[in-house]
Amino acid sequence: MTADKRRGGGSAGAGVRSSASGRAGQAPRPAGGSRATAQSTAKAGARSTGAAGPAAKPTAKSAAKPTAKSPAKPTAKPRAKSTAKPRVSTAKPAANTAGATPPAVLARPLDGIRRLRNRARRAWDRPLTAYYLVLGGSLLITLLGLVMVFSSSQIEALRDNLPATYYFRKQLLAAAIGTVLLLIASRMPVKLLRALAYPVLAVSIVLLGLVQVPGIGVKVNGSTNWIQLGGSFQLQPSEFAKLALVLWGADLLARKGDRQLLRHWKHLLVPLVPGALLVCALVLLGGDMGTVMILVAILFGLLWIAGAPTRMFITVLSVSAVVGAALIMSAPHRMQRVACLGATEPGPGDACWQALHGIYALASGGWFGSGLGASVEKWGELPEPHTDFIFAITGEELGLAGTLSVLTLFAALGYAGIRVAGRTEDPFVRYAAGGVTCWLMAQVVINLGAVLGLLPIAGVPLPLFSYGGSALLPTMFAVGLLIAFARSDPAARAALAMRQPGVQKTLAGVRGKSMRRRVKRPPSGER
Repeated sequence: MTADKRRGGGSAGAGVRSSASGRAGQAPRPAGGSRATAQSTAKAGARSTGAAGPAAKPTAKSAAKPTAKSPAKPTAKPRAKSTAKPRVSTAKPAANTAGATPPAVLARPLDGIRRLRNRARRAWDRPLTAYYLVLGGSLLITLLGLVMVFSSSQIEALRDNLPATYYFRKQLLAAAIGTVLLLIASRMPVKLLRALAYPVLAVSIVLLGLVQVPGIGVKVNGSTNWIQLGGSFQLQPSEFAKLALVLWGADLLARKGDRQLLRHWKHLLVPLVPGALLVCALVLLGGDMGTVMILVAILFGLLWIAGAPTRMFITVLSVSAVVGAALIMSAPHRMQRVACLGATEPGPGDACWQALHGIYALASGGWFGSGLGASVEKWGELPEPHTDFIFAITGEELGLAGTLSVLTLFAALGYAGIRVAGRTEDPFVRYAAGGVTCWLMAQVVINLGAVLGLLPIAGVPLPLFSYGGSALLPTMFAVGLLIAFARSDPAARAALAMRQPGVQKTLAGVRGKSMRRRVKRPPSGER
C-alpha cells in the first residue's frame, strides 16, 4: 500500500509537473483540438521565443510545488476583486472632477501671496525699519515739496514783481540749512537734549513776547506772529515754540517718572499744563489759532503717553473744546471760516473763495493730474497756492496718484514715530518721540482737513512740504531727533555697526581664522 501510494503520488506529481510545464511553455489549448495540434503549436512557440523556452522549465518546476499545495480557486478570487476595485475608484474621481480646477493650480497664487506676506513681515520687523522710514520718508517729502513749491510759486512771484524762482530759492536755502540741523540733531546725545530743554523754552517765551512789541513784530495775513530779521527774512517764533514744548514736557515727565510722582494727578498736570497754557496764550495774542491747536495736540499727546486717567483726559479735552468754541465765536473772521464748511458758493464778499477753489483744484486733477506746472488754479484763482493750499495744487497737477503718494509718506513717518516711542526703554525718548509724532500728524490733519473742506481754514502749512523756512527748520530738527531716537535702539545700533566696512572685514577675518582652525591638515608626508 505504501509503495502504491508512493507511486501514485509520484505519478500525480509528474502529472502536475507536466501540466505546469505545458502551461508555462505552450500556448493555450484550443477547445476541441488534438494533441498533435497542441504539440505543433508548442514547437512553433518555442521556435519564436528562442532562448526563452529552455528558461521556462526551471520556473515551472519551482512553481509547481506551491501550486499543488494551494488550490487555484482562492487565488482567482483576489484577482477578480483587485481588478474590479480600481475600475470603480478611477471612474468616481473622473465624474467628480470633470470641469473643475485642480487644487495645485489654486494653491500657486496663495503660496505666492503667503511668501510675499512673510517677506514683508520679516522686513517690517527688522530693527532698522523705523530708522529708514523716518530718514527716507522725510527726505522724499522734502524733495517733493521743493518740486511743488517751484511749480506753484512762480505765478505768485511774478505777480509780486519778483523773479519767478524767488520763493523756490528761499525754500531751497531753508532746506539746506534744515538738512544741517537734521544731521546735528541725529547725532546729539540724550543728555544734551535734556540739558537744553529749559533754555529752549525760555528763549521761545522771550521771542513770543517780542512779537507783541511795536516795531519788532510784523503782521502777516491778519496775524502778528513774525519778527523782521532784515531784508526779506522773517522769523516765526511760534514754530520754534512747538519744539520747545516737546523737549521741556518730555524732560519734565521723565524726571517725575523716575521719582514715581506721575501717579498723583497734581504732579501730572503741574507745571506741564500751566506752562503749555502760557505758550498758547502768547501765540493766541498774535491771532494764530492754528498753532494753538497744534500746541494743545502736543499737550494731549504727552499726557496720554504719561498714562493720564481717562476721566482726567476727558475733563481736559472738554475744557479745551469749550475754550476753543468761545475763541472762535469771539472773532468774526473765524466764524466766517466755520460757515464755509460745506459751502458750494463763494458767499458774500467771497469769504469761501479759497475753500471752494481748493476743492476745485483737487477735483480737476483726475487720476494722474494735468501735468507738472499745468495748474490752472494757481493763476490767481487760489490764494496761497504755495503755502497752505499746496496740497490742492499737488492734486491738480499730479492727480490722485500724487496725493496718495504724499499721504503714504506721511503715514509711514507717523508709524515710524509711534514705533520708536513704543519700543524704547528711555522715558525721555518715549515722551519726546511721541510729542514730535503728535506735532507732525496734528499739523498734517489740520492742513489736509482745511484743503478738503472738512475743517475750517487755520493757516497751518503742511510740514516739510509747504513753503516757509520758519516752519521747515524746526520741523527738520525734530525729524533729526526721531532719527537719533531710532538709532538709539540697541538692536538698531548693533545692526548699523555690522554694516560698517571695518567691522565686516574684522568679522570676515575672524571667520576665516576659525575655519582654518577647524580644518585638519594632513601630515607632511601625505598629499
